Amino acid sequence: MMLMKYVELSSWVTKGYALKEVTKKELFEKSGGSAAVFNGLVEKKIFEVYYQEIGRLDKGIWDTGDINPLNIAQQQAYSNILQCFREKNVCLLHGVTSSGKTEIYIHLIQEVLKTGKQVLYLLPEIALTTQITQRLKRVFGHRLGIYHSKFPDAERVEIWQKQLGEESYDVILGVRSSIFLPFRNLGLVIIDEEHENTYKQQDPAPRYHARSSAIMLASMFKAKVLLGTATPSVETYFNATSGKYGLVELKERYKDIRLPHIERVDIKELAHQKRMQGPFSPALVKQIKEALERKEQVILFQNRRGFAPMIECHTCGWVPKCKNCDVSLTYHKGLNQLTCHYCGYTYQVPRSCPACGGVELMHRGFGTERIEDDIKLIFPEAKVARMDLDTTRTRTAYEKIIADFEQGKTDILIGTQMVSKGLDFDHVSVVGILNADTMLNYPDFRSYERAFQLMAQVAGRAGRKNKQGLVILQTKSPDLPVIHQVMYNDYEQLYYDQLAERQMFKYPPYYRLIYVYLKHRKEDVLDLAADTMAAQLRSGLGDRVLGPDKPPVARIQTLFIKKMIVKVEQTASMAKVRDYLLAVQRAILEDERFRSLLVYYDVDPQ
Repeated sequence: MMLMKYVELSSWVTKGYALKEVTKKELFEKSGGSAAVFNGLVEKKIFEVYYQEIGRLDKGIWDTGDINPLNIAQQQAYSNILQCFREKNVCLLHGVTSSGKTEIYIHLIQEVLKTGKQVLYLLPEIALTTQITQRLKRVFGHRLGIYHSKFPDAERVEIWQKQLGEESYDVILGVRSSIFLPFRNLGLVIIDEEHENTYKQQDPAPRYHARSSAIMLASMFKAKVLLGTATPSVETYFNATSGKYGLVELKERYKDIRLPHIERVDIKELAHQKRMQGPFSPALVKQIKEALERKEQVILFQNRRGFAPMIECHTCGWVPKCKNCDVSLTYHKGLNQLTCHYCGYTYQVPRSCPACGGVELMHRGFGTERIEDDIKLIFPEAKVARMDLDTTRTRTAYEKIIADFEQGKTDILIGTQMVSKGLDFDHVSVVGILNADTMLNYPDFRSYERAFQLMAQVAGRAGRKNKQGLVILQTKSPDLPVIHQVMYNDYEQLYYDQLAERQMFKYPPYYRLIYVYLKHRKEDVLDLAADTMAAQLRSGLGDRVLGPDKPPVARIQTLFIKKMIVKVEQTASMAKVRDYLLAVQRAILEDERFRSLLVYYDVDPQ
């Protein structure tokens, strides 16, 4: 039986087919034979056993095709980029959403490969690699390698070793960790969606920004860097307009598709009138209904995962908090548990309030999980999917959600910021931004810039191929300047507003920031250490030091946190500032009282 199965699997009797190797594992599975029978056939020299190393990397043969030709606007931008690279090493491509930036990247990659050099193509989000992979594989086939953290360690080791060998990939597509791969002859680095804060590694150390690190990496190889985005970061746009970087603008959408029409809805007024259906305004519900009737797709954006941001006792107002961190717990209905999004600790959902004994525990706020439930009640016939950190734990989960939406198997896609990042869908006619205020009301000098970027990017997913899309922007603050700037896609006005504010209050791009964090298990020891360190820093740096103060989340994983901000002029020596900070840190840690104090720095925080 085992011998006959081997003959079949090896194509030994099939005319016109080459003899194939058969693995021991495959033979055992297909024949159902035992090890004793196998060993007997080996002893009789009927089977020959030998070892062969099998790689995990995709060695499939890809049918590569021709590159799509560029239209007039794209060709002009492409020529301008090449012209920029003759004079400058870094160029910013500021192109509106759906202007065809990826096609320009493909032409640039092809040009660099002709010279025998390698290309690094950086993306901010793993979800994006799954969609762009197909477009690049069609052109570059086996010359393209993919690298990100959802690959198992063994596979990443193979990619690393392949890059060290003679047959290395010519193009690497990956997220921020790809900058650490070994390159032999790098010619071009493309940083797509350069404004994204996910390019910054926050925890654990080393804290680095992939954009800045990639520019340094390119300079080591004398390679060029292209930064691409529809909504540049203020610092990058400042560098481009002041002449440090080249600047190329692409203001036409591909095939002259109009930018989406953005309709602002005042949900504060609607809530007073009790006309809201949960988180949905009547206008949004009407537009979703009409889009589904036309067999078109809808994206709903809510930048908060989970079912409800918090649970609250109706009687006394008690809110469950994490025992390790100074944050309220998020309720996840699917898991029926409370989760801390800072330390990952999970708790059982209480049946009654531990403070007053009341059993009326209410859900406050809306996360993506609750929006999914609510939309299914309003549109029971619609096929709904959710894309957030909870539904994309694996590499294949990303691919399935995106593929189903591309193929029309999903009608409504609900997601966090993942859905805003450069994904390209053909049949999305309506995008709903459910609550703009959660992005605006954040204690950070970049909150308006971030809110504009997120809203403009998610709006850009609408009406990409056949007609003008519609965006319903729900907010409680309809008169804020940033809302008007999003509605009219007025990036320049946002930029000049932000620049004036930052110059006045000494923020980037005019000053560099260093956040100094202190952590300790005892709050009183931390307060004393923070005050002592701040006094010493001020004696050398003067009014450049702000704080100490508590950050928005003042305790994480049982450690209390204090934060100081050091603002350093662009003309000052960062090396001297660093040496002074480290000298003060050493002096503090030598004090017996502060031996177990943790001190760390975040330079150029995002």
